Amino acid sequence: MLHMRILAPSDMTDEALRILDEEPAVSGLAVMRGASLRPEGDVVYADIAREAANDVIDELRATGLHHRGSIEIEPVNAWLSRSGFDAELRTPGSSADSVVWAEVAQRSYEETELNWTYLSFMSLATLLAAIAIITDSQILVIGAMVLGPEFGAIAALGVALVRRRWVLLALAVRTLVVGFVVAIAVTAILALVGRGLGWVTIDDVTGPRPGTAFIYTPDKWSFIVAVIAAAAGVLSLTSAKSAGLAGVFISVTTVPAAGNVGLALAFGAGHEIWGSTMQLLLNLSGMALAGWATLAIQQALWTRVSVRRARALDRVRRML
Repeated sequence: MLHMRILAPSDMTDEALRILDEEPAVSGLAVMRGASLRPEGDVVYADIAREAANDVIDELRATGLHHRGSIEIEPVNAWLSRSGFDAELRTPGSSADSVVWAEVAQRSYEETELNWTYLSFMSLATLLAAIAIITDSQILVIGAMVLGPEFGAIAALGVALVRRRWVLLALAVRTLVVGFVVAIAVTAILALVGRGLGWVTIDDVTGPRPGTAFIYTPDKWSFIVAVIAAAAGVLSLTSAKSAGLAGVFISVTTVPAAGNVGLALAFGAGHEIWGSTMQLLLNLSGMALAGWATLAIQQALWTRVSVRRARALDRVRRML
């Protein structure tokens, strides 16, 4: 179930109530007249089955309510309600499969914001990956993968393409490019410092590294893993189940490849730069492609569910 709170100007409240009252997926509905100060008007509360959220949000948006007021949506982690249970039964589809596009778009914009926190995490993760390469430590590589914040921006590329949000696409590309450039530059500068102090040598960068050699040796499996991981990651982000994200972070080698690029730049190791750059680009392209394809399939499938739901509304007896 989802909980919806609407702040509506007084002249738009009745229309919002009509839409919600006529919706079979709404199990609870309440209004507080005159309770909203900004905008001046009313507060409407509704409990709605997740499967019907997109249709209801689209109807509310069509009235222009979001321009003069606000529509807020949040998940209900636990609820005890017979009417809520019946509302879920009346609504075709599965709550775990349903994609609330307003929620996905909001999260995408948040994940693509280029700020100090994002750049800090990117730089720290890339530095950790560089240390993992120097020490040939697979454990540190995994830590760097989990710490890297880049997947949100990569997933936003797919959301932008599927939903045709070109501003979001530009933001995601900028965040990824600037994030990796800054992280690689910071790593290269600190690697130069380490080289000057004698802490890091050319052998640490170009010598045998059986535990981390995969970082600079891209192949077909690198692309396949990126595709599978991104598809799983997008499903985790868009569905009600997010347990798979940790596995996604550990599967792809974007941050480790960036760390190796920074190290190689400090020592002028062209082979390492080329191999790691190709690994980075291969992973990013595979993840972006898989994210777009997964979201496109989800949108197509959920459109069919919405059509089936619209037909079911004409035959009430079939909804029980």
